[in-house]
This record gives sequence, C-alpha cells and structure tokens, in this order.
Amino acid sequence: MVVTLHNALTAGGFVGFVYGVLERIVARRADRVLVVSPDLAERMTVLGAREVAEAMVPAPPLRPARRRPEEVREELGAGDRPLVLTIGRLAQQKGHDTLLDVAAGPWESPAPLFAVAGEGPLRAELEDWIRGRNLPVLLLGDRDDVPDLLAAASVVVNCSRWEGLPLSLSEALMAGKPVVASDVGGIPWLVGDAGMLVPYGDAEGLRSALRKVLGEPGIARTLAEAAARRGRELPDGDDAVESVLGVYEATRSNG
Repeated sequence: MVVTLHNALTAGGFVGFVYGVLERIVARRADRVLVVSPDLAERMTVLGAREVAEAMVPAPPLRPARRRPEEVREELGAGDRPLVLTIGRLAQQKGHDTLLDVAAGPWESPAPLFAVAGEGPLRAELEDWIRGRNLPVLLLGDRDDVPDLLAAASVVVNCSRWEGLPLSLSEALMAGKPVVASDVGGIPWLVGDAGMLVPYGDAEGLRSALRKVLGEPGIARTLAEAAARRGRELPDGDDAVESVLGVYEATRSNG
C-alpha cells in the first residue's frame, strides 16, 4: 500500500487527536509513504514508517491573464499603491491573522493595499477585524481570474502556519512575481531563491521583508527574475505521472 500525505496537522482538540491516530496507522501500515515536505518525512519516520519518499506535485500551466493590470488595479481601487496579493482559503491554517497584523503597519506613503483571494469559514471574523482596525485589506472571495490578479500584483504573500507545495505559490512563480512567505513545510523548496522567507507568525519580519521588496526595485527585479526561472523548472503532469508509476513499480517489485 502506498499513501501520499499532502497536509500536516495544524489544529488541536478532538480533530487533532483523530488526525494523530490516523497518522500513526498510516505510518505503520503503509508499504511506502509519499510526502510533500521534509518535515512530514521526518514525522512519518518517527512514527514508524518503513519507507518514506518525496511526492512530486505537478504545477498546472498558468493560463494567460484576460485583462490588463491597470484594469484590475482600477477595479480594486489600488490607485498608485503597491498591491500585495494573498491567495488562499479563509481558514485557520492560512495564518490570515498574521497578514492583518502585517497590514496594520506602520507603512510609508503610499501604503500598500492588501487583497485576499479566497473564501472560507473565517470570513465574518476577518471582516470584523478589518473594519475594527480600519485595515487596508480587501477580501475578494472566490475568484476565477487569479492570473489577472497575479499580473496586477506587486508581490505575493503567504502567511500560512503550514503548507506542502501550495498551488498558489506555484502560480505566483510561473507569473514571475516576488514571494514573501512563511518558512514552513515545503515552501522553502518550492520558492527557492525567488522569495524571502520568514518564521511563521513573525508579523514584523514579514512586514520588513515586504518593505524591502516594495521599496527597493533592485531586490524586486532580482526576485521576479528568479521566480520566472523557478516557475519554468517546476514539475508538470508528465513528471508527476512518471514519478508515481516508478514508486508503484518499485513497491510491487519489493513486495
């Protein structure tokens, strides 16, 4: 039996307890466990997995933007402000509380506009925080124009508590956008030299990194070039199929 783990435990309580039990069962029963990040590999090994290997996650091609960046910026009311884009569910794992702390500043004029594409159970709570603190943050909900948003963005930010190989950052890299992200899970491998990484929950560190990207054109240009290069290197569907077929063939042979 081959099992692939795409996520890590970020919640506590009963849900965390059940997830932990399932992890131990998977680790001890599977012939091979495929994981999307080094920390998952270490965890599965500690829990008794017989063989752990890297799971290859394909990055689907990014379709072209349908609108000019100026049109998107006008829709969002960005004006001449830098546009900071986050793509992800409005859920506990994504660390949007840290993002709101980052948005609170202080910022030099013109202060950036933060836009979050995604929907989820924390919308009402986040809306209350944004209104209560008068934050420059737009919750855009689910969007079918992510390539348009990426083309208009100055930088892409990910504040997650944990991620494997998030599609949102793969898309940012393929769009050639600088990345500022939490140093967790599979993000360091995915981003490489195309972004600036900060410990999870470090709002001041994230704000400082954003100031550098937004305030120093040379840094932004270097990261954007590295992002486009990294985006071209990401495995595609054919690579993923070849990899998983190899794993199953090896497992069958060893069995």
